[in-house]
Amino acid sequence: MKTNLDDTFWMQQALQRAELALQHNEVPVGAIVVHDDKIIGEGWDQTVSEQDPTAHAEIIALRAAGKTLQNYRLLDATLYVTLEPCSMCAGALVNARIKRVVFALADSKSGACGSVFNIIDAPCLNHRLYSTQGILAEESLALLQAFFKARR
Repeated sequence: MKTNLDDTFWMQQALQRAELALQHNEVPVGAIVVHDDKIIGEGWDQTVSEQDPTAHAEIIALRAAGKTLQNYRLLDATLYVTLEPCSMCAGALVNARIKRVVFALADSKSGACGSVFNIIDAPCLNHRLYSTQGILAEESLALLQAFFKARR
């Protein structure tokens, strides 16, 4: 299992992707997929610019990772994301067979990795994954607050 030091390093990478989303007037959520200590997929929210309700950071990162590995199953990979995945993204993590998800900030409105739902540990599904939360939560919260304050 990774250490908090490793998690902090990789979450900083995800936060850089969230800042890209912010620069493009998208909700500042960023994600990376790490496999064998390399980034194999990255993404940031692009729902507005792509006019696509599925263009969440996690989905974009998973698609890129699948292409990198030339496989839709991302065994032994970890997804780092700045906000707890929603139900769509958590379901995609299960389907991709991600080993672990690390998220910065819990989402009390739509989080599906333990906050509202717990899709990643549902006994009725054929895969479960480990999760870690709270890594660089304050930094993630600051980006989200800046985005929503600017929109008011």
